[in-house]
Amino acid sequence: MSSLNLNKVILCGRLTADPELKQTQSGVAVVTFTLAVNRRFQSRSGDAAQAQQADFISVVAWRQTAEFISKYFKKGSALCVTGSIQTRNWQDQQGQKRYSTEVVVDEASFVDSRGEGGPQENTPAYATPAAAPAPNFEELKADDDLPF
Repeated sequence: MSSLNLNKVILCGRLTADPELKQTQSGVAVVTFTLAVNRRFQSRSGDAAQAQQADFISVVAWRQTAEFISKYFKKGSALCVTGSIQTRNWQDQQGQKRYSTEVVVDEASFVDSRGEGGPQENTPAYATPAAAPAPNFEELKADDDLPF
């Protein structure tokens, strides 16, 4: 029997609401939000036409990642996260057994550039790849001798 155990999720979608940063009783930052992720499907009638549906996935981020998401993302912002799936169950106040499945974020990153509904205006220039300066390359002629 294989000993392979892997729980890795990569999602890119849009936030359905502004993320709200909260603190646990011990002061740990946490943010929960829902990520809308489009998926393609083929209709049952066999039509080749593709349509879109969305899955709404519960996500939770902790500590610095939670602070990053709450600071730079808002409703409608595109966000890419990597993490793992976690399931929990508990008993509510009425004695009913409840279940929850969510993605616990390890990393979060920008998808949109600044002008496309992505990070808010106070985003530092280094936070998005679109703001990085173009490298300055020196052109070499084909007949130059190489030093190696």
